[in-house]
Amino acid sequence: MTARTEIVKWPENVAERFSKETLVLDHNLDQRSMFSDAGLIALLDRYPREHLEVFTMGTDPVDWKSWTRGSVDDLTGEELFKAVHEGRIWLNLRMANRYLADFADLSDEIFEDKEANIAGFKAFNRDLGVLISSPNAQVFYHLDSPLVSLWQIRGTKLVRVYRPEAPFAAPEQIEAVVIRENDEQLPFGPAWDSEAKEITLEPGMMVTWPQNAPHRIVNGPMVNVSLSVEFMTTAALLRANVIYANGVLRRRFGLKPSIQAGLDPRALLKFGLARILKALKVQKAREYKLAEDFHLRDAIPGAAPEAPAANAA
Repeated sequence: MTARTEIVKWPENVAERFSKETLVLDHNLDQRSMFSDAGLIALLDRYPREHLEVFTMGTDPVDWKSWTRGSVDDLTGEELFKAVHEGRIWLNLRMANRYLADFADLSDEIFEDKEANIAGFKAFNRDLGVLISSPNAQVFYHLDSPLVSLWQIRGTKLVRVYRPEAPFAAPEQIEAVVIRENDEQLPFGPAWDSEAKEITLEPGMMVTWPQNAPHRIVNGPMVNVSLSVEFMTTAALLRANVIYANGVLRRRFGLKPSIQAGLDPRALLKFGLARILKALKVQKAREYKLAEDFHLRDAIPGAAPEAPAANAA
């Protein structure tokens, strides 16, 4: 039997704190050869091209509408990696564990390590994504429906995490994301930074935060590589369904429901209600997919004016 590899330095009281507060922990995944230049270029060549997303964005943290989607076209992995270095782009390789065997193995390792060290931890709906992004690129203020952990592999980034409550995220705003009425983006007030938890992530560091906590990210002046690991637990699924039920009750019946946690009988009742509402399709989810606004083969967003297109001779 192969010995289990320890990935994270877990504190003794992690079970009491995990998913309830923002935790910053050390890991050793940044030492793996799969994240070398050659490994990343090979990853970009192997990852299904139809699922590879590329975005660019402005510099104003409030201007989330500057987040635009492009096309990677037929560029090679080496050309894409070069474009990351030269421009202002964000490559998102969602669910790499679904499409690539070595990343499926990595996902299994990560969750086996969690299950071995966090009492009672069981995860499902596992999504291991790879983020390869340009110097100084940013991700705007938003929140996610599942639980998330962000693993820094290369470069440094500043992560700001805000409490999942008003004014940072009103109940109606959290509901809108969970019921897919809106995308994950939220209005951002720069003054809120004074109350955010700030973490400078360096290679070998991982951060995880409470479910639905808004956050935003700004890269340092170098290429960044990170793993975004999304997942659900039983408690997280219960919370998501409570919020879903609240969203429908607020919008269809004018109620002002609150979020119940744990095994509160009201939470269990709302869990059942949410399952029924979904089955009946009472609340129609909207599909959000930005139209392609640029092509990397034509020009690299954010590149110096003299820089040629990524595949130019």
